[in-house]
Amino acid sequence: MSTVPHDETGPREEPVIRLDRWKATWPADDPHANFKSDVVLYGRLDPLATLRGMSENLGIPVGALARYVLARWATGGSGGLLEIGPVMVHRLWEPIAEAERQDSDGERLRAYHRLREMISWLKLPLDDPSVYPTQYEDDAE
Repeated sequence: MSTVPHDETGPREEPVIRLDRWKATWPADDPHANFKSDVVLYGRLDPLATLRGMSENLGIPVGALARYVLARWATGGSGGLLEIGPVMVHRLWEPIAEAERQDSDGERLRAYHRLREMISWLKLPLDDPSVYPTQYEDDAE
């Protein structure tokens, strides 16, 4: 990545990024092997083809779309935390932490079942919106 230098009083130049394809090898036990494999695989594609089409259809510059896509992906973890909330994250982590404290496969399996139940409860209204009655402010009459 490079940036065009600027003086402190002038307008700040935006960074310029070269979209490199990457090929590499890594040890079989590399904890980041899946991610690295994805980088190689997706690196074979041309993301600008999609961005150019979006740019033409939406009237948004390609660079603005690229910035949006990168920012959205890069902040996905914190966005997920905002959506689910810190209280729920701690609740979901509790069975995992307990199973790891117990260091038992049986406890890990129980943690899976607890997590499955918690997540199924969270997604119930997504799967079946009728579980909650429709409410209208007009019903107060």
